[in-house]
Amino acid sequence: MSVRRILTAMVASCVVCGAASLAQAQSASPKAAKDAPKPAAPAKPATAAKPAAKPEPATAVAGGAEPTLIGQYGTWGAYTATPNGKKVCFALAKPSSSKTNPPNRPRDPAYAFVSTRPAEKVTNEVSVMIGYALKPGSESTLEVGGASFAMYTQGDGLWIKNAAEEERMVEAMRKSADAVIKGVSAKGTETTDTFSLKGLAQALDRLAQDCRR
Repeated sequence: MSVRRILTAMVASCVVCGAASLAQAQSASPKAAKDAPKPAAPAKPATAAKPAAKPEPATAVAGGAEPTLIGQYGTWGAYTATPNGKKVCFALAKPSSSKTNPPNRPRDPAYAFVSTRPAEKVTNEVSVMIGYALKPGSESTLEVGGASFAMYTQGDGLWIKNAAEEERMVEAMRKSADAVIKGVSAKGTETTDTFSLKGLAQALDRLAQDCRR
């Protein structure tokens, strides 16, 4: 699968994330209650993230929008797109290393991205497409800068569990060398993905300029 098609699927996930958040804004989701200013957070668009493996439906949802690479900073690419007339910006990277326990278990590629959606007043939302179906009800962690952040899981997607900590997590990511994400698959396989954070700060600074609120 091409990187362009994966990126288009990611744009679609942002679109569905925004649409779902409007429907769920009044729901009892703990994350929605904690993070009203970030309506996309409770949406947890696992079904939108999954089409990365089958991007055709995602392309349709995205209205044919394709992301544009506006800069490559270390391991992080900075992208913009305008699905349905609403600008979306995100920084994207693949893991520098991945391990499974038991070893060598098959999985799809993992991706981490930090997205901004001005129309929804969402800034620097961290999410991960882990590349496999996560164990229902399980929690993953993102370790960075000596701190460990609990991640909410649904489908093959991860988001920070406590939205109030997201800004602190992003700041730690800007300053640290790498981030480690740990998860457990539906079949019980433990995974550890290490993402280099080289260039992330520069990518986010560029997106802040190109995706003004």
